[in-house]
Amino acid sequence: MRSEIDHLEGEPDAETTPSRLNLLLGYAAWRRDEVADQLPRLLEPMGIRCIRAASGREATDLVRSLQVHIAVVDLSIPMEGDSPRSTEAGPRVLQLLRRLEQPPPTVVVRPPQPSLRESGRGLADALREGAFAVLDGPVRIESMLEVLRRVVRRHFSDHWPAA
Repeated sequence: MRSEIDHLEGEPDAETTPSRLNLLLGYAAWRRDEVADQLPRLLEPMGIRCIRAASGREATDLVRSLQVHIAVVDLSIPMEGDSPRSTEAGPRVLQLLRRLEQPPPTVVVRPPQPSLRESGRGLADALREGAFAVLDGPVRIESMLEVLRRVVRRHFSDHWPAA
């Protein structure tokens, strides 16, 4: 598995883009979300392998064991297990990704915000942690695909690797 991941150096182009992009999909397992269920099936034929993490611990282990090219982080992902009562690990996962030698472009999915003030504060926090985009849940699949298209355009020279 590791042999199919190429190390990206500098600004990628068609020759330096890996044959597959690894997308870390950190979503709370207890949340029924069509995006988390549909993304792997939609992106695999385009050369993007979705690696799911249902907890902050799983996401941390994955980030440490393989190169993540793109990340989608649900802020409400629990630290342990799949309980909605567990401590939310999304902000910690964002910090871990930001501190990598080559931080991946990250799409943040956050729960609906209780007020405009909280929404603005949460957006500023996510952008400060290096988020490429912030989407409010529940996310429509079309919105997520559009954001991922922009990620690939900007960070991978509009090159979707072939499967």
